[in-house]
Amino acid sequence: MSEKRQVLNKETMGIDEGLPLEASAGGIEELRRDIQRLMDMEAIKQLKYAYFRCIDTANMDELATLLHDDVVVDFKGGDYHWQLNGKQEYLGSIGTSFSKQSIGQHHGHHPEIQMLSATEATGIWYLEDKFWVLNHKYYTTGTVLYWDRYVKENGRWLIRETRYERLYEFNEALAEEPKPSSHYLGVHGTEPAF
Repeated sequence: MSEKRQVLNKETMGIDEGLPLEASAGGIEELRRDIQRLMDMEAIKQLKYAYFRCIDTANMDELATLLHDDVVVDFKGGDYHWQLNGKQEYLGSIGTSFSKQSIGQHHGHHPEIQMLSATEATGIWYLEDKFWVLNHKYYTTGTVLYWDRYVKENGRWLIRETRYERLYEFNEALAEEPKPSSHYLGVHGTEPAF
């Protein structure tokens, strides 16, 4: 584990202050823009919630619809640093992780959405995750801070950049292979690569 860690705050994550969350003093058109901004914030939350759901269910087809073609990915964990460019590279890499021998649980909390314009936004998310690799008798749990950039194209919000750094991570070798009584990925996951 590296002792060199960046300070995680809005400045180091490149998160600028967004548009103010105040109702306009103007007329009906300004009020419509205010309402649209709130609806966009909700759409971004739903986008990220769908991202976590698609990851845990290995739904790569739907996950593809949430990502910009040129998505940038930069994930730092306890013993990995995962840097990928482009939707296809990301989908190819993440798809192998959610195999029939894995179980994942990703819970995103506490969104801090900053609207930069009608078509650009940023978000910070607090994530708690659990991940089992059954055939290797291995379990990982921890938390991360995600920071994302979003763009709105053709009326839809997409993840343009997604980054995270682990706040903590525990990895544990299990004495026995877990035997879940229900295992969705056991049916719908990819074939294990190892």
